Amino acid sequence: MKIVFMGTPDFSVPVLHALAAQHDIVAVYSQPPRPAGRGKDLRPTPVHAAAATLGLPVRHPVSLKSPEEQAAFAALDADVAVVVAYGLILPQAILDAPRHGCLNIHASLLPRWRGAAPIHRAIMAGDAETGICIMQMEAGLDTGPVLLRQSTPIGAEETTQDLHDRLSQMGARLILTALDRLPTLTPEAQPTEGVTYAAKIEKAESRIDWSRPATEVDRQIRALSPFPGAWCMAGGERIKLLRSRLASGAAPPGTLLHGLTIACGQGAIDITLAQREGKKAQAPQDFLNGLTLPARLD
Repeated sequence: MKIVFMGTPDFSVPVLHALAAQHDIVAVYSQPPRPAGRGKDLRPTPVHAAAATLGLPVRHPVSLKSPEEQAAFAALDADVAVVVAYGLILPQAILDAPRHGCLNIHASLLPRWRGAAPIHRAIMAGDAETGICIMQMEAGLDTGPVLLRQSTPIGAEETTQDLHDRLSQMGARLILTALDRLPTLTPEAQPTEGVTYAAKIEKAESRIDWSRPATEVDRQIRALSPFPGAWCMAGGERIKLLRSRLASGAAPPGTLLHGLTIACGQGAIDITLAQREGKKAQAPQDFLNGLTLPARLD
């Protein structure tokens, strides 16, 4: 099939590789290069960089609202557009241009967790499972009918990075299946019940409140790993807590029980990966080597 691929972050890259191996990618759309690093040099997005290594033409318009951009998109004469975390709103003229419309790979079991941060929110909410939906795009935010879906359990110690990587590979496999079966698939309208919205993660959500139950603190740590990273204060130093699991123990919230086992409002958690400011992330034994922590963390 002649495909326009539209994506931006790391999550989208495995999908691009999978499609390029089996289909004709006539153009790749991605967000424009952004200043990055100490020198603030313009850096292409992960999808842009991957497309360049594959020898695919890349376009990075700031907007798709102009008649000129819409005409250029329509001139590609694509069978379908595959959209994965692209980051721009698609006007109706773009949605209508490919023969089979635009298909979105969304990392949740719609209608649960429509929106920007479905992986983070699923872990933070304590969902037992999540998955991938292949959705026919329409003007609303993740409201289109679903062509295919696949669920997967969320592991007890899984972080957003872990789940992100698994779902990216799942999405790559499922979109290939959807394209192979496209003429025979029946779009299913999303139910009106069970709709939730995965709001963008704000840095203000990262501070740990040890008075909360251990289950909530554990989910917060795993959901915000690796970015922005849940954190607390140890004396005058801010430390990030990047991996955790539930543990037994009771003491005033924030008390270090032993090693990096910390009491919460109810129960306790083990920190299995932590990071000091300006240092790399470390397992507990290495993190504590030569470091004296206060009896309680804030």
